[in-house]
Order: sequence, then C-alpha cells, then structure tokens
Amino acid sequence: MKTVNFMGLRKLALALSALLLIAAVASLFTRQLNWGLDFTGGTLVEVVYSDTADLNAVRATLESEGYAGAVVVSFGTDRDVLIRLPQGHGDDEGNAVVKLLQDNYDGAVELRRTEFVGPQVGDELREQGGLAMLLALGLVMIYIAFRFQFKFAAGAVLALMHDVIITLGFFSITGMEFDLTVLAALLAVIGYSLNDTIVVFDRIRENFRTLRRSDTVEIINISLTDTLGRTLVTSLTTLLVLVALALFGGEMINSFAIALIVGVGIGTYSSIFVASNLLVTLGVSKEDLMIPVKEGEEQEDLVP
Repeated sequence: MKTVNFMGLRKLALALSALLLIAAVASLFTRQLNWGLDFTGGTLVEVVYSDTADLNAVRATLESEGYAGAVVVSFGTDRDVLIRLPQGHGDDEGNAVVKLLQDNYDGAVELRRTEFVGPQVGDELREQGGLAMLLALGLVMIYIAFRFQFKFAAGAVLALMHDVIITLGFFSITGMEFDLTVLAALLAVIGYSLNDTIVVFDRIRENFRTLRRSDTVEIINISLTDTLGRTLVTSLTTLLVLVALALFGGEMINSFAIALIVGVGIGTYSSIFVASNLLVTLGVSKEDLMIPVKEGEEQEDLVP
C-alpha cells in the first residue's frame, strides 16, 4: 500500500484543531453548558397513560398551571412519559402532577415513580464528574509513560484533552442538555480514543525499531498508513451503531448517542492527525525507543 503523507497536512490539522478548540473554549466560557437535572437539582416524575400520550398537550397543561421549564419526553412506549421539573419543586410534586394531568385527560394516568435531586447533590455530582475525567486522564498518562515513553504519554493525554474539550464545546454551542449519560459518554470517548491512539503508537514504536534508515516523519506516515484500514473500519462500524441509537433509541439516550458520535468522530481524527502530530512537535526520535544493545552485540540495520 502506498504510504500516505499524513504529516504533510500537519499545519492544516493544527490550524483546524486550534480553530475548534478556540470555538469550544469560547462557548464554554460565554454560554457554558446546559446542565441537566442530574447536576442542577430538581424533580423527576414518571407517569403512564392508559392510551397514547400527547406530549404537546402535557407540556401545555403543565406550563399553564405554573410548571414553567418542565421537560416532557417519551420513556419507553408511547404511553410512558417522563417529566423533569426544575429547582423550586419539592419531592412531593409527583401526586400533584398526576392529579393535574388526570383532570385534563379522559383516560387514566398512573404515577410510576418520583425522584428528587437537591441542588447540593447536583453540585457534588458535577464536581465528582470533573474529577472522574481528570483521574482518567492522569491514569492514561501513567499507563502510556510506563508502556511507551513520556513523550508518547504527553501526546496521548493532550490529544484526549483535545477530544473532550471539543465534545464539550459541541454541547455548549448546540445547547443540548448535559446530564450523567453524556458524562458517561465522555468517559467512554476517552477510552475509545485512547484505544485508537495506542494502536497507532504501538506501530510507530515497532517501526522506529525496524526502519532504522527512515526519519521520524516518514516512520509516522508509514505507521499511520499501516493502521489506517483498522482505524477506519472500527470507527465506521461504531458510528453505524451509534447513528441507529440516535435515530431509533428514543429521547432518553439520544444525547448519549450524539455525544459518542461526536467523540468517536473527533477521536478518530485526533488519533491520526493530532496525537502523531504532537509526537513530531515533542521531538520524538529513535533514541527514545531504541532497545539497549548488550556489550559485544550488534543490531543489524533493517531497511523497509
């Protein structure tokens, strides 16, 4: 297979990543994230209708009775409805909501469950979620530094931070709700992107030790070309599943699927253009990865 000159696009990739990061960070500072009930606190009420529920009618009923800002979504079947009330409503709102809906519906409305999340719990979840991401990135750096070399660890962690920040920026710019399922998707993106990056790094390390007469950029291009088929096939098959989830999985997991779609797409791009680009920027060389030669032994130069 002809070697693709990926590193010939280094500057273009750097400019694109810088543009995406600037847009993401600017939006996170100005618009911030649209925190979900898990992080802000509020009340969740699940009800089941005897027949198909009209979500627009439910929203109109709640808004007319003072429940402004209530989020109404289907949950499972077209008869199951999940209602999220913002802060200001207590944990005893379930019965009041069901009575209100029953008065405006000819059939039966049954209360399934009521959950209340206080604002203090929401703040703790937000803090713990941030610490979970930082801990994941720290453990990744330690693992890759142990398995490869510190320059590889720094490149991998910076690439992962690139993926997480851009995914967060996407949610900030679009205004989509950021809840615990999206946080779980972000942690999954870290694992997925890391897997792709390690496959590429492993081939780069192998080629550094065998292609002794090639320079760093050429070795990285060869390694990326060698792993390109695996990277694209894995990413495309994953994206097919995630698109199906986003389209047909219902509103409850829609944000989870979209977060993974954005993360997997950005992660695939970063494992090819960002992580390897950072290795060149950090000045990785053959000396960083050479196997020590025992005294009296010689290593034979191998050419591609």
